[in-house]
Amino acid sequence: MRRVLLLVSHLIAVGFGFALGIYFLPILTAPPGPETAMLEEKAKSATFSGTFDRDRAGSDFLHWGEGVISLSDSEIVHMGKLAPGPDYMLYLTTEFVEDEAGFEAIKANSARIGPVKTFDGLILPVPEGVSIADYTTVVIWCEAFSEFITSAQYQ
Repeated sequence: MRRVLLLVSHLIAVGFGFALGIYFLPILTAPPGPETAMLEEKAKSATFSGTFDRDRAGSDFLHWGEGVISLSDSEIVHMGKLAPGPDYMLYLTTEFVEDEAGFEAIKANSARIGPVKTFDGLILPVPEGVSIADYTTVVIWCEAFSEFITSAQYQ
């Protein structure tokens, strides 16, 4: 019985350590975010803007975003913070969503813009063939765990 308890306690400790590693690894390996001056300069040319808010229905203490997202025909700029995590992807959608179920229902019709590698501001190019005017909302999604992070309606 003692060996079983010892094995179970070690398995719990390894599982907890693994979970902490998944959470902290993106923080430790993330490149530095763009300089504030660069973000501000790029945001000036934006056609649209929206706001990420921690109070989205699908957000919680581990999955959130805050700040302003600005969109031009060539770039998407975020000035703010995102909860760190692995495998984040930025999407454009045709309707506002604020949780996992809402996004999963329209994900197939969304435009995948690119990976989010920094958590304190970002600049992503808009891929050729994507018109930001055809969409209304920016969504940050965790591909690895199918988790909603945040969203912002920009038109």
